[in-house]
Amino acid sequence: MEYDVVIVGGGPAGLSAAIRLKQLATEQGKEVSVVVLEKGGELGAHILSGAVMDPRALTELIPNWKELGAPLNTAVTEDRILFLTENKAISTPSFMVPACFENHGNYVVSLANVVRWLGQQAEAMGVEVFPGFPAAEILYNDNGSVKGVATGNMGVKRDGQPGPDFQLGMELHAKYTLFAEGSRGHLGKQLMAKYDLNAGKDPQSYGIGIKELWEIDPSKHKPGLVIHTTGWPLDADTYGGSFLYHLEDNLVAVGYVVGLNYENPYLSPYEEFQRYKTHPAIRTFFEGAKRISYGARAITAGGLQSLPKLIFPGGALIGCDAGFLNMSRIKGSHAAIKTGMLAADAAFAALGENRQHDELASYPVAFEKSWLKEELHVARNVKPWLSKGLYLGSIMTGIDQILFRGKAPWTLHHSHADHECLKPAANYKPIVYPKPDGKLTFDRLSSVFISNTNHAEDQPIHLTLKDNSVPVNINLAKYAGPEARYCPAGVYEYVEGAEGTPKLQINAQNCVHCKTCDIKDPTQNIVWVTPEGGGGPNYPNM
Repeated sequence: MEYDVVIVGGGPAGLSAAIRLKQLATEQGKEVSVVVLEKGGELGAHILSGAVMDPRALTELIPNWKELGAPLNTAVTEDRILFLTENKAISTPSFMVPACFENHGNYVVSLANVVRWLGQQAEAMGVEVFPGFPAAEILYNDNGSVKGVATGNMGVKRDGQPGPDFQLGMELHAKYTLFAEGSRGHLGKQLMAKYDLNAGKDPQSYGIGIKELWEIDPSKHKPGLVIHTTGWPLDADTYGGSFLYHLEDNLVAVGYVVGLNYENPYLSPYEEFQRYKTHPAIRTFFEGAKRISYGARAITAGGLQSLPKLIFPGGALIGCDAGFLNMSRIKGSHAAIKTGMLAADAAFAALGENRQHDELASYPVAFEKSWLKEELHVARNVKPWLSKGLYLGSIMTGIDQILFRGKAPWTLHHSHADHECLKPAANYKPIVYPKPDGKLTFDRLSSVFISNTNHAEDQPIHLTLKDNSVPVNINLAKYAGPEARYCPAGVYEYVEGAEGTPKLQINAQNCVHCKTCDIKDPTQNIVWVTPEGGGGPNYPNM
C-alpha cells in the first residue's frame, strides 16, 4: 500500500502529525495520503500517563478544542509538594517550589481518552487509522533510506509455523515515515543503531511509571487536586516519586515513578509503589475506595542532552520515541503534540517540492527555534542532579530552578546507561516487602488482570533472548534475578528446571508492554519485539 506519509504509533505525537498534515493539505488545496498504524486493539488501548496536561500545543493544533469536546475536563485547582518520611508528610513551602511544578492553567486528564478524541479528529479529516496492526519491520530502499514498514504476520503459532488463521502482514510504502512509538520504541531503537543517531549524545535515561485508577469516597474527592511526593519509601540514593491526581467523577489517578538507573538489584518498583500507598498521608484517600485499572509504562527522561538526531533518510522520530518528555514538569504529551506538528510541517513542505526518502532537515531546525526547545533547555539539569541522590539532588535542583531559573551557565551530563547501573546482589541485603492485603495493596497478577491484558496463548513469545544461557549464568548468579522484580507484570520468574537446576520462565501473556525489561536488563540480552496485533493491555481510561 502506497502513502505519502506513514505514521507508526497512534499516540499524541502520531495523531497530531497526521492531523497537521491534513490541515496543511486543506489550507493549500492539495491531496496528502496519511495512514496511522497502532499496535493496540483500539486507539488509546496502550496509552498510559499520569497525567497533568499542558494544553499549549493542543491549542496550537486545534484552537477550538473546547468547543469540539476534547476531554480536558478538570482544571488543576491546587498543587501540593510533599516530602515523605515513613510516618510524616512535610509540605514544601510555596517559595521553595520551582516554577516547573506549578500547574495553573493545566488539566488533569486521561491521556488514553484524549488520544481517542484526537483519533476522531484525524479520521474526520481523512486520515486512515489501522488499530491492531503493529509495525514489525522497517523497509529500506536500495540506497539505505527508509521505504516504509511492514506489519506483523497474524496467526503464527508458538513454533513459528502458520496457524489456521494465518494472515500475511502488509507492506506500507511512504515517501516519509514518522516513528511515534512512545518510550523505547522497538523500531526507533533499530533506527538509532542503523543511522548512529545517538552519536555525541548522553545515554538515554528512563524511569518506570506504575499507575492505578481508583474511584474514591466523594467526601475525599477534590477535583483538580495535584499531589507529588518524594522521599519514602525509596532510599536516598534512588531517584523516584509519586503522583496523585484528582480527576472528575470521584476518580483518582495514583502512581509511582522509579528512575531505572537504580543500583540495588533487590529493589522492586512495583512493591515500592504498593508500599507508598500505605503512608498515613496517602492511604486516607483510599479508605472505602475501589481500584478500577492498573498499568505500567517506561518514561524517556534523559531530556535535551540525550535527544538523538531526529531525522534520517526517509523519516523522523517524534514524541517519546525520541525522548521529548520534560522530566522536571512530569509532562510529555504537549511535547509529543508539538514535535508531531513540527515534523508534519517539514514533511508537507518536502512533499510540495516533490521530494521523497531524504532527510527532513527543516524539522530539527524548527525545533531549535521553538518554545519546546527553550522549555527543555530550562529543564536540562534537573534529571542529572536528581540522579545524584535525594538530598544533594533536591538542593541543587532548587538552586538550578529557583535561583538560576534554569539558566545556569553549566550543563550536566551523565555517562552511564540505565542497564549499566545495576550492582551485584552481593553488595546488598534482600528487601523484605509487606504482603499485599487485597484492599489497598495488591499482588502483580491481580493487577495485571484489571489491565485487561491478553495475548494469544500460542503466538511466538515476543520477549526474546539473544542468549538463553545468560539469565541463569549472569542475571541470577550475579544479580539475584532482577527481572523478576523490575517487571511490574509478573512476566519473569525463575523456576526449577530439569535435574533441579533453575531456569527463567517467561510468562509473555502477562506483558503490559512497559519495555522495562528491554531497558534494565544488565546485559541487554532481553529484546522486546512486537507481538501479534491487538495484544497487550486494553486500557479504557488510563
